Amino acid sequence: MKVINVDELKQKLDRGEEVNLVDVREPHEYEEANIGGRLVPLGKVQTMQVDELEDLKDKEVIVYCRSGRRSMMACQMLDQVGFKDTYNLEGGILAWIEKYGLTK
Repeated sequence: MKVINVDELKQKLDRGEEVNLVDVREPHEYEEANIGGRLVPLGKVQTMQVDELEDLKDKEVIVYCRSGRRSMMACQMLDQVGFKDTYNLEGGILAWIEKYGLTK
């Protein structure tokens, strides 16, 4: 697992790079604000229900949550099951909203 901050993520998005975002928050949190990630709540990652992410195993995957704690745990778990290039979004969606405003 590596770490990426919101500025680095924004630059990737602005450059049009392929960005694989995974949101590990709960559905109600995702509804409030999101940056377009695939919603896979942490509970699914913890129970290894990650079939929907199988296509990303060899790609860069940026995982985020509310503040960065759950996504850090998710990255560690994904790494253990063979994901090659996981990044934890430092500060999570809160850092994104603080810097770039609410996204839905």
